[in-house]
Amino acid sequence: MQLLNSVGRFDDATPGGRAARHEALEIITLVLAPIVPHLSHALWQALGHERAVVDEPWPEVDAAALVQDTVELVVQVNGKLRGRIQVPAGADEALVREAALADEQVTRFIAGQPIRKVIVVPGKLINIVV
Repeated sequence: MQLLNSVGRFDDATPGGRAARHEALEIITLVLAPIVPHLSHALWQALGHERAVVDEPWPEVDAAALVQDTVELVVQVNGKLRGRIQVPAGADEALVREAALADEQVTRFIAGQPIRKVIVVPGKLINIVV
């Protein structure tokens, strides 16, 4: 569903953009084939293929494309969402804490109050208790 929603918002009309949209629609059709085979077959033919969709191989995962340089962490103040920060993927707790405390949305909600505790869940969130 996320891929389908992204394709719906994608508005690049260049030849490269059209090729990317076509590839995404092919992947969506292949993934839907076990669930709705007849509809997927019709969509597959509409995408310009002559072979049946059931004869196509399952999409392969590109492990290199899954590697992220940065991650987005949710920042909470007293358990309530107050911002999001981008940090390097292997950032240590001190760097994450520093980035969270430097965020202007977070500083607005801390407003000079003493920080009692900082809870860091690596790769997911940071919660600042004041």
